[in-house]
Amino acid sequence: MRNAECEAIERARAQVLAAADKSKAKSAARLRVSIIVPVLNEEAALPEFLRMAAGLEPHEIIVADGGSTDLTREVAAGKAIWVDAPRGRGPQMNAGARVASGDVLLFLHADTFLAQGALRALERALDDAEKVGGVFDIRFRGEDWVARCFDAIYHYRRYFGIFYGDAGIFVRKQVFEAMGGYAPIPLMEDYEFGRRLFGPWWKGGRRMAFLEEPIAVSDRRWRKEGLVGTLVRWVLIQTLYSLGFPAEPLARLYRLVR
Repeated sequence: MRNAECEAIERARAQVLAAADKSKAKSAARLRVSIIVPVLNEEAALPEFLRMAAGLEPHEIIVADGGSTDLTREVAAGKAIWVDAPRGRGPQMNAGARVASGDVLLFLHADTFLAQGALRALERALDDAEKVGGVFDIRFRGEDWVARCFDAIYHYRRYFGIFYGDAGIFVRKQVFEAMGGYAPIPLMEDYEFGRRLFGPWWKGGRRMAFLEEPIAVSDRRWRKEGLVGTLVRWVLIQTLYSLGFPAEPLARLYRLVR
């Protein structure tokens, strides 16, 4: 992580700590959570997602669209704030963040599901002003051993700063802005953002909250591609990216599965 960015994040965290100190004598006000979901032709998944999101009682729901050609816009009408954005999850999430008015940004995929009480758990975690953000605990849909295997892998590797957008990344808006948002790359934007949010490895992610509340994640990718194919593809992509390989060519290894 660049030194200038580290300093900017620490300054933002210091501002949060100072604000927390000033408000100790006041009655606690709930954090305003803005849910941001990037979409592209998600007319099938979006109705269930919006019902779930509304049930969480967030400050606002923002749908950041990358140019859908189906009925996604009509599905979202009257149920969320609509934002048109350049295609790509990174640019779409950045566009959603720019219009968000909440204290905390929660980025979700349209095929994920959080249970009632998830936002209260998020708020309790961020009562600790030292925490800048965090993730939920992934549960893949399905009851077989493959789903449970993926659950375990995703659960433990997050403690090493390895997680993706399907884990439900949340971050204080001040910190997000200090970080400059998501990188404008076609793939691995969530992994790259997560590594910066996690911070220096020797600090062990102490500024992050790793929640035990589950986030249900679609299994549509590995059900279609198979366990071995999915693992090989992602190990290859993550390894090459970590070695400095550009994200643009790697995007060709990642097929969109719906």
